[in-house]
Amino acid sequence: MHAYLNHVPAVLLRLDRNPFHHGTLGAVRSLGRKGVEVHAVVEAGGGPMGRSRYVRAVHAGPAGGVDPEAPEALLECLTGVSERIGRPAVLIAMDDLSAITVSRMGPVLTDRFRIPHQPDDLPARVADKAELAGLCARWEVPHPETVVPASGGEAAAAAWRLGLPVIAKWSRPWLLPAGADGLRSTTLVHTVAEARRLYERSAEAGSRLLLQRFLPAGPDTDWFFHGAFARGGRPLLAGSGRKELSWPVRTGLTAVGRWLPDPAVEEAGLRLAESLGYQGILDLDFRRDERGTFRLVDFNPRPGAQFRLFTDTAGLDVVQAMYLDLTGQRVPEPVGGPGRVFVAENYALLAAVRGGSLPRRRAPGPAAGAADPARPDAAGRGTAAGPGRPAGRDRGRVEAAWFAGDDLMPFLGMLTAFLGRGFGKGARVLRGVPAQGRRTALAAVRAPRQRGRERPGSSPLSRSAPPEAPAAPDELVTR
Repeated sequence: MHAYLNHVPAVLLRLDRNPFHHGTLGAVRSLGRKGVEVHAVVEAGGGPMGRSRYVRAVHAGPAGGVDPEAPEALLECLTGVSERIGRPAVLIAMDDLSAITVSRMGPVLTDRFRIPHQPDDLPARVADKAELAGLCARWEVPHPETVVPASGGEAAAAAWRLGLPVIAKWSRPWLLPAGADGLRSTTLVHTVAEARRLYERSAEAGSRLLLQRFLPAGPDTDWFFHGAFARGGRPLLAGSGRKELSWPVRTGLTAVGRWLPDPAVEEAGLRLAESLGYQGILDLDFRRDERGTFRLVDFNPRPGAQFRLFTDTAGLDVVQAMYLDLTGQRVPEPVGGPGRVFVAENYALLAAVRGGSLPRRRAPGPAAGAADPARPDAAGRGTAAGPGRPAGRDRGRVEAAWFAGDDLMPFLGMLTAFLGRGFGKGARVLRGVPAQGRRTALAAVRAPRQRGRERPGSSPLSRSAPPEAPAAPDELVTR
């Protein structure tokens, strides 16, 4: 295992008030197990994550929230945290708003924190859905056909031309007012009248409306790419994976994911980071269309909640790689890792019960861009399969979001809060579920204790066939 200097503390910043954000816990454990002094700036108390043995202190974020255009409250908060720590620390943003705000405050933070160099407001540009469409066109990364209308009439016409239903997104979802009725970051639009009405709320939403061609969800369609990059977009560690289950079903975050090297996904992610000169951690979401083309649907300038999926055999992940880079240490060449499975126990339970496991029919042949386990990974640059190592050969253990034998309290805290808040709803969901569905749900929860063991005859790398028919209209990609 690579040993490195851990004398520089780390501060994890999350402005999204989500006590069940397991990605923050993953970062706490990742660095804490290496002996790094870890602080978290999150909601008061930190939720279940705040009970981890690996977090030194939880600091409450600004009480009134943060406006990225006027981040004085966050600057005051971080200054106070820095003074309490007493020495410079690595600052890692765990959500989009944090990444955008930290980037804009970069010049006034450098005396207190070590942060990635992100010029020209880059995190805001890549997180802006309209800007992303332009960047993809410029760097020839496949993207869903997108229209940014300039009037209600153009919105109606674009919805008709793209083919109903269409996906409507606000370009800067972090500016949406809290509690606004009917304003969501992503909406499935069924009629031209709906598209027109949404456009008319642009001023209320605070950013531009864009319309995208709807890409049906199905088995093997939702993929992601995670990476940590040094200056100039040089990859330190990167990998691609597939969503096996998501919550909400086929629409949301990864409930169960698998590390599967795919040349098309990896090449697109590496090329985009290099073209942008991106430094830091990123999380990209892809959806494979009916023709087998992977199209980038979301660019998140921070670690994805499932980033611990991409951990090599020595324990290196993107958060550790970024810490090493920002503290001037050598990042070791990643070795092994593909084949690992990540399970977010609470969401996997809900997804398995509500939607069941996605079909695992054997495809008649590899889809366009599909990974071939017998060939090396896409670019051979910084991917954890290692130079010349066949991708997909390593079978890692199951990684749980919450359960950890050396850090039980966050799991127990999550379980207590999750059951307490959702007991009534959970009872309604479970009522009437067939026995097989309940067994599937229990299997998802028990996965962390199985340590990667599989039943005879099962294949963790078997690929599913592409969908033969469009998915139901309510199946769309959101975060």
